Amino acid sequence: MSSGVHELDQQEKDQPLRKDVRYLGNILGEVLVMQGGQELLDRVEKIREMTKELRTSDLPELLEQCKEEIKQLSPQMRRDVIRAFATYFQLVNIAEQNHRIRRHRAYQRDQDAQRYSIEGAVRSLKESGMDAEGVAQILEQLSLELVMTAHPTEAVRGTILDIHHRISQGVARMDDPLLSEKEYESLRDELKGDVLTLWQSDELRQRKPTVMDEVRNGLYYLDETLFDVLPQVHRELEHSLKRHYPKRDWRVPCYLTFGSWIGGDRDGNPWVTPEVTWNTLELQRDSVIRKYEASLQRLVKKLSHSTRVVQFPSTLLQSLKKDGEEVVISDMGEGEWRNEDELYRCKCTYMLARLNHTRLGAEKQGYYESADELLKDLQLIDQSLRGHNAHAIADGDLATLIRQVELFGFHLLTLDIRQDSGEHESALTEILSSQGIVEDYAGLSEEEKVALLTELLQDPRPITSSFMDFSDDTRQCIDLFALIVRAKKEFGEDAIRNYLISMTQGTSDLLEVVLFAKEVGLWRQQKGTPVSRLHVAPLLETIDDLHRSVEIMEAYYLHPAYVPGVMKDKPYQEIMLGYSDSNKDGGMLTANWELYRAQEELYALSKRNGLDVRFFHGRGGALGRGGGPLNQSIQAQPPATLGGGVKITEQGEVLSSRYALKPIAFRSLEQATSALLISHATSRRGEEGAPQAKWIETMVEISANALTKYQNLVFDDPRFLDYFNESTPLPEIGELKIGSRPTRRKNSRAFENLRAIPWVFSWTQSRNLFPAWFAAGTGLSHIASQPGGVDRLREMYQSWIYFRSLIDNLQMALAKADLVIAREYSTLTKDSAVRDDIYRQMEEEYGKTKEIVLAITGQTEILDHIPVIQESIRLRNPYVDPLSFIQVYLLGLSRNAENPAMREDELEQVLLTINGIAAGLRNTG
Repeated sequence: MSSGVHELDQQEKDQPLRKDVRYLGNILGEVLVMQGGQELLDRVEKIREMTKELRTSDLPELLEQCKEEIKQLSPQMRRDVIRAFATYFQLVNIAEQNHRIRRHRAYQRDQDAQRYSIEGAVRSLKESGMDAEGVAQILEQLSLELVMTAHPTEAVRGTILDIHHRISQGVARMDDPLLSEKEYESLRDELKGDVLTLWQSDELRQRKPTVMDEVRNGLYYLDETLFDVLPQVHRELEHSLKRHYPKRDWRVPCYLTFGSWIGGDRDGNPWVTPEVTWNTLELQRDSVIRKYEASLQRLVKKLSHSTRVVQFPSTLLQSLKKDGEEVVISDMGEGEWRNEDELYRCKCTYMLARLNHTRLGAEKQGYYESADELLKDLQLIDQSLRGHNAHAIADGDLATLIRQVELFGFHLLTLDIRQDSGEHESALTEILSSQGIVEDYAGLSEEEKVALLTELLQDPRPITSSFMDFSDDTRQCIDLFALIVRAKKEFGEDAIRNYLISMTQGTSDLLEVVLFAKEVGLWRQQKGTPVSRLHVAPLLETIDDLHRSVEIMEAYYLHPAYVPGVMKDKPYQEIMLGYSDSNKDGGMLTANWELYRAQEELYALSKRNGLDVRFFHGRGGALGRGGGPLNQSIQAQPPATLGGGVKITEQGEVLSSRYALKPIAFRSLEQATSALLISHATSRRGEEGAPQAKWIETMVEISANALTKYQNLVFDDPRFLDYFNESTPLPEIGELKIGSRPTRRKNSRAFENLRAIPWVFSWTQSRNLFPAWFAAGTGLSHIASQPGGVDRLREMYQSWIYFRSLIDNLQMALAKADLVIAREYSTLTKDSAVRDDIYRQMEEEYGKTKEIVLAITGQTEILDHIPVIQESIRLRNPYVDPLSFIQVYLLGLSRNAENPAMREDELEQVLLTINGIAAGLRNTG
């Protein structure tokens, strides 16, 4: 009975969403008739009805009729049908985002703490008996850095995202109860115009974005949402703390920040040159200073306080006198503030001049050497305002600006540098050979490399010179470290803090970077003690590297050249964990477990060496790349490991889905904050539910069996790679022009050179989602076949949050996968025997995985525990299926076509289906 009441309640809450979807769907229908006539709408409806019926009847003859209907479409009609379904999903996604905002406001209106809200988390701390001092200690540890990357998984053009934003604003305004009938009709006309513009705009990029295009795209989210939202999240936490712990004066530290790889990630991307990195840093500084200028100009309008009415402190008068001596403001247009009695406005005029000179490099005219100087000026105004009880302004716009300067400085985003370990080895091999030190450094054993690097680090003499000739790649490697020195001087120490080494496979990979840092003075010996201005961090990606992670890091910690980073006055080491390549290497379940185990072992190792450790989770948006809700990602980590802070990548479609709209961005970051607070509190109370020894043993056994199953197919079956290439749109995805980086590390079809993003993207397009679930069923079923095995797995699901998260992610993957549609893609495989055998293995494993997941969770159907998502997938599938059927048909045509012009036309339509399916599944790579 209670379940039925809950479902009715949920249906009532979702009624506005269904209304929005119908409303936008009707507008789209009108646009289709306008653009393609009634025939287009009729064709779309006929195909939709057929695929909808296929979902319930699964009749072979109906499937053939549907395929024949698609086959009979003329090229122009087919293109329009593809775009109709793709556009429909874009509108549905907008409606769903708007509904999320609507539901969040409803909670706020009712003063009810929404699940995973900051208010709810603080209330939970209070109710658990935690005092204010305990909360303050948690805040001192709280740290979350989200790092934007340019990984090519955003299939939608920026122009299309702008149109989405306008439609979203229009849909939100429809909720205004004060709209007159005339205003309502006018708004509908605007929406129809925007949908028409969407229809008449090209969804596909006609050229690959440059790295600077990607930089500007990343800065869009800072400019539109995050610059304002991050202070709001901090303020919400402060307000919640004041409500529940009113006796303490709370000032929340800057625990939530954003960083970036865009313009600094050169792993496999030849276009990220030292010049591009420098241009990125300049653009970031220019952007953030312009934001400060705009904020100050708005603040000036509110600071009309006069010496004729209030008393100003002498510190402000002295500051103004200093400004008058140092700052030239004649180039500011209006000159000095016209009313000398309005001292805040006078001060802001000088501050604007300093900012302008900082941005333009006009140092002689008076500028800010660092963001700390700007911060001191703002704090001076703050203290003065509070002195005459103007708390409202001090706590409002001024407090927001102060927080923004604390968060963003003059660098806006700390830029991480990333490079593949092989590039350092190659450059060092050339350098050492040219110097006659060793002929073939790359050919040395790991022990020999470490010994040689130790010797070179102890030798004060450099190994390079600006007068020496090297290959372009080696020269770029050397120039990059010189650029880091310049960047720190020009933009501040926080502009670049970390150097990440992808494919770290030995301690020598870390020491090589330390040696390059030594060449430019970033690392040096100071009275016999090594000091460093660059934090060197490994990226551990493969299963083998995760197994050897303790060995690699222990040798690094004990090396005489090792210098830890310092965060919050404590020594720490950052270690990045790669979810994508470990999954590609060992499968979803094994990768997940190896990452969890590596964290616990590396945490213990670091603690033994007196270090905090901050794990940097290289997660993608897709389930096959460690994706999922941000708050669940945080909660699934071993709670003890959160003390050193958490760092997570945010990339591709995740950026637009989470951060394109302010309310959605706020809610995403609020959920993450809530998860951090609860996880810290749980760990502090010793209630983290440390896994029992038998659970650990069980996971080891599950992982071993899953790994064998996965690698037997992916690595040991020579037919598998052909099946993958032929049964997915992998070759066509490379034509999408969605990122500046190549899809492969090298110009090779070898599996190890294929990047994880197109690997996952391709399987998602074919509706298989192979990387997100394959082999899990075999691993879990091995335990289930033992006496009491199912009960043990159920116990783990109920009592261990890591295992529950693992199983629930499996549920999501199983729900989104569709082996019936995947079978259609398998028909593209040239060898029918290969097709039938490999598809059969996948089908059997899917069934096995679904059966054991239902047994563990006790559910009747997958995702019964999240009926909202379950229903969303059920409703979306009939609209995604036509795009899949059309894509399969086009792939068959284009790959066999003899006419190149015909192939190009069909390829473009394939790319349109890729965009449409990505929108329908809300996921790409």
